[in-house]
Amino acid sequence: MEQVPLCPRFERAVEILSKRWISLIVFQLLSGPQRFVNIEQAIPNLSGKVLSERLKELELEGIVKRVVFPESPVRIEYSLTDKGRALAPILGEIAKWSSEWLPILK
Repeated sequence: MEQVPLCPRFERAVEILSKRWISLIVFQLLSGPQRFVNIEQAIPNLSGKVLSERLKELELEGIVKRVVFPESPVRIEYSLTDKGRALAPILGEIAKWSSEWLPILK
């Protein structure tokens, strides 16, 4: 097979998605908007501090949108942007591949 030079965009995409917890957070948000605590509870071993950092990174990348509802108490929800939702088929294929080829580690 002919070796094709890597595109800088491809490298950047892999860099973003391979950062610890990022793919799991995006995968979790594929089911719809969620509050911080719901995301935190859904992903075992992910600390609140790291979740907060990753959500900010995803927001800066334009993958996640943070919406503040001016209620009392204030409610904040995180959801995927169009850019974030476009990752659904990619993450779906990774999930399919992992189910077929990777053993469950205990």
